[in-house]
Amino acid sequence: MFDLIIRNANLPDGRSGIDIGIRDGRIEVVEAALAAQAGELIDADGMLVAPPFVDAHFHMDSTLSYGLPRVNQSGTLLEGIALWGELKPQLTQEAIVERALAYCDWAVSKGLLAIRSHVDVCDPRLLAVEALLHVREKVKPYLDLQLVAFPQDGVLRAPGALDNLKRALDMGVDVVGGIPHFERTMSEGAESVRILCELAAERGLRVDMHCDETDDPLSRHIETLAFHAQRLGLQGRVAGSHLTSMHSMDNYYVSKLIPLIREAGVAAIANPLINITLQGRHDSYPKRRGMTRVPELLAAGVEVAFGHDCVMDPWYPLGSGDMLEVAQMGLHVGQMTGQAAMQQCFAAVTTAPARILGLDDYGIAPGCRADLLLLQARDPIEAIRLRATRLLVMRAGKVIAHSPMATATLNLPGRPASTACML
Repeated sequence: MFDLIIRNANLPDGRSGIDIGIRDGRIEVVEAALAAQAGELIDADGMLVAPPFVDAHFHMDSTLSYGLPRVNQSGTLLEGIALWGELKPQLTQEAIVERALAYCDWAVSKGLLAIRSHVDVCDPRLLAVEALLHVREKVKPYLDLQLVAFPQDGVLRAPGALDNLKRALDMGVDVVGGIPHFERTMSEGAESVRILCELAAERGLRVDMHCDETDDPLSRHIETLAFHAQRLGLQGRVAGSHLTSMHSMDNYYVSKLIPLIREAGVAAIANPLINITLQGRHDSYPKRRGMTRVPELLAAGVEVAFGHDCVMDPWYPLGSGDMLEVAQMGLHVGQMTGQAAMQQCFAAVTTAPARILGLDDYGIAPGCRADLLLLQARDPIEAIRLRATRLLVMRAGKVIAHSPMATATLNLPGRPASTACML
């Protein structure tokens, strides 16, 4: 006797007509035509049941702050950083918590149940750190929030930033972050990578660095990050976020670089919505797209995820927490329109970031926590195409959000009234 059975589901791996038996908040059985009873039945009716969306790169301390203290008029990365510097002295824990919780509500409604958020540690008060640690505990019953100690102004460039970062880790922040391309020199950027990777190795933590978020093809800190990941035995625990300089690098150099990233077990996190918006700002035409070389990284066996990065903050005025919007932009910018490539874009907002975050009980398999989505689509490609309605969002076998099916009522001249389902 199961607590819940979801019947007649399509799964992301292509299986159809599958039943999922759930007991005590975990998946026990995944098979066709499950001959068992349950306290509750959900008929998926041939629609897609998927694990929840995972955002591998976000900034929750700044989310929903758009227009404070002013709007980023140039739309550039550097004005966004300067604007954030203006806002930091005005921040309060209460305001950060309020905005973050509001965003978490948006996330849950969109089926986003795990987020890795960078939190700025350059303010010696560590207000944002304290606020997001509180939020992490508050949302724990329904959303996994992983925090990265992020020295926005440079761990060597900003006075006291390294000590602040260590204090944040002592307070319970999960991951070591960095921003080597924002240090004063290339050599200081490389030194910051060494220091931060050694700190992570010493503490047994993961690493996630903003790396080479620039159009400068000579910004090559990802090479240094891969070197130290391998030197320190951090394989599988390190991610390079953005990597936009790779879009502009010499092809011969990249042919050497990508195998080094793969050998070092370093993951890549692209942020399509933000990369396409912030990069190429100094170009006239042709204008570079800016997103890193996602198809080539995937072809080499590098773990690649997509992140949302920003929602209504100093860097980006749009966004809603919809990881299917992120996947759709990544698909278009990367020209990933082959069937297998589109499947990879869906994986880049589900299974790939789950592995990068180390979510051990994630997935649709016996033993996994029953965190599931019922999407108004038949398969992952259709889900991306339609940005499918999240009919049900489930955490540990309990429905925590639901939305009505998207339909349109048609009253067309010369035809009887009808209803069109958005499939």
